[in-house]
Amino acid sequence: MKTSKTILESLRVQTQFRPLSQRGCYATFKRLLPPRIQKIIAFVYVKDDTLFVAIKHPGYKMELDYNKDVLKSLLSSFIQNRQDCDFMKAKKVAIFHTKYAPIVDNNRPTIPKYAEVASGNFKIDVKDKELSQSFERIKEIIQNHRRRALENG
Repeated sequence: MKTSKTILESLRVQTQFRPLSQRGCYATFKRLLPPRIQKIIAFVYVKDDTLFVAIKHPGYKMELDYNKDVLKSLLSSFIQNRQDCDFMKAKKVAIFHTKYAPIVDNNRPTIPKYAEVASGNFKIDVKDKELSQSFERIKEIIQNHRRRALENG
């Protein structure tokens, strides 16, 4: 009786499932990198003997440019230890910025973490009528905001 591991292994070597095994090799290579570099890399792939490294922010490009030799040496030792990832042989490393970004849930309601300190009780000593009216509107806004904050708890 075959185990699930042997079934998956036999499927992985078939040509129609080659992209899955390649994706696994890319993910394994990315996990071998130091954690700070893992965070800045969006994805990697190899094409025409070039390792393409997509980064999440353009500010990290200079940092990875200095670490190209580390990426090359890690890739060569990775290929020596994993013969199934032999397709990843690369002579050059190209680093570029991508617009890829993880999905962030921005629909969370924001709750103020502080109470309103201003009470809106201040004296207005201005002789200009327009300026005095502006200060009165500000005073009303502060008082309304404080009243709503007290009602909501």
